[in-house]
Amino acid sequence: MALTEKMKHDLRGRGHTLKPVVSLGNAGLSKAVLREIELSLEHHELMKIKVGGAERDERKRIITRICDRFDAELVQAIGHIALIYRKHPD
Repeated sequence: MALTEKMKHDLRGRGHTLKPVVSLGNAGLSKAVLREIELSLEHHELMKIKVGGAERDERKRIITRICDRFDAELVQAIGHIALIYRKHPD
């Protein structure tokens, strides 16, 4: 499901006060990190992820991999922080 600009605008507003739930470091996308992302998306739908220790292009690739793997949508990425959304199946 592609997000419309109106939906992204609303989600950015909701996500403004959120703190990053998951932080990626030099270890990258380990099994533990992937599991934590999955659990967080099931519980929250909207979450921030901090992608540290990577250059801009590598951060983009990591965020894209996360969104593809979890069928999530990138709402916004600023610096090391990505805001992603996955609609709860209910």
